[in-house]
Parts: sequence; structure tokens; C-alpha cells
Amino acid sequence: MNFEAPRAHVVELCLVLSRRGHFAGTGGNIMLRIDAQHVAVTPSAMDYFAMGPADVCVLRLTDLAKVDGDQAPTVEASLHARLLRARPDVGCSIHTHQPVASACALLGRELDVPPELRASLGARVPVAGYAPSGSAWLSAKLARQVAPDVNAYLMRNHGILCCGRDSAAALQAVEDLEQLASAHLRARIAARAAADAAAAPALQRVLDALQRRTPS
Repeated sequence: MNFEAPRAHVVELCLVLSRRGHFAGTGGNIMLRIDAQHVAVTPSAMDYFAMGPADVCVLRLTDLAKVDGDQAPTVEASLHARLLRARPDVGCSIHTHQPVASACALLGRELDVPPELRASLGARVPVAGYAPSGSAWLSAKLARQVAPDVNAYLMRNHGILCCGRDSAAALQAVEDLEQLASAHLRARIAARAAADAAAAPALQRVLDALQRRTPS
């Protein structure tokens, strides 16, 4: 079987995510469903601007055995696989440490989703509890939150995971989650500034920075 096209597509997605500030260095990873048996995943600890299609790993979804690829797969392969096995409608999942949504993940609180973003994200963004990166424990914690109508997940102290029927939908979920997280944080900071006059100037600078990064 020829895996060249999906592997090249993973490289393209990594570059898009890097240029938009959602991936940085080697942080972040992707799983792309190729067919019912195979997935393509990013390699472990590799700079995405240096990565080529041959570096992208092809794995068997059932047991994550490597079928093709020059590098070791991301340590988060099992995290993505738990999601794709539970959600056969999902064609792509993306894990990032994108700045604003990751700040919300530190807070550890579920986010409500406004109607205009529900087609992309679902009705809510749940939180998976903290566990070490790459561990079966983390995969199990995420699996407990997976739902058929939820396409974005916060992982406590560890960033986010978004998914969609294809790579375009998953990428849109990443973008929409950052927008939602920014609105949530801006509302909390504005409320704090209104209640604390002494802190208001510093909090306003934070609000301005958030507005520049994720304008409404």
C-alpha cells in the first residue's frame, strides 16, 4: 500500500500549525486516519520544519505496531489512538500546547461552548485530569471524557486535543478552541480588573495582549 499522500499531508498540517503558533519546536502531534486499519502519526521529538514525509510513521490502529516510517512515533500515539478507536467518525486528531487554550487547561475547568461554535467544538469542552505525557494513565483519563458530540478536550497541565471528521475540521476546532479560550479568559480578567482597581492597569495589559493574539 502506498502511504505517500497521507504522510505528506501530515507534514503540511504540521507546518500550518507551526506557522499559526499552535505548534512550537517539537511540541504538538497529529494522528490522521488513512483507512480502517492504518493511521499516520508525527514522529517523536522532531522539529516540524525539518520533517519530511518519510519521517511520518504509519501505524496499525489496533495495536500501534509500526508499518512504515524512518522515525519512532510520537509518545502520544496511544492518546490519539484511544480517541480514534472510540470515535470511528473522526478522521484526524491534533494535540497542541497552543498558548491561550493551554492556559485554560491549567485552570482545570470545563468550558461551555456558545451556539456559533458548537458545530466545530460540540456543546462543551471537558477536562481530562493530569497524568504524565505519553502514559497509559493519560490515555485512560482522556478516554473517560470522550463523547460522540465533543470535538475538543482540555488536558490538565498538558494542553489540548481536538478532532474532526477530517484534517480541515480538526484544524478548525483548534482555531475555534483558541478563540473560545481567549473569550473565557478575557471575561475572567475583566471581572477581576473591575473588582480590583490597584491591579486593573496590569490586568488591562494582559487583556490587550490577548486581544492582539486572538481578536474577536
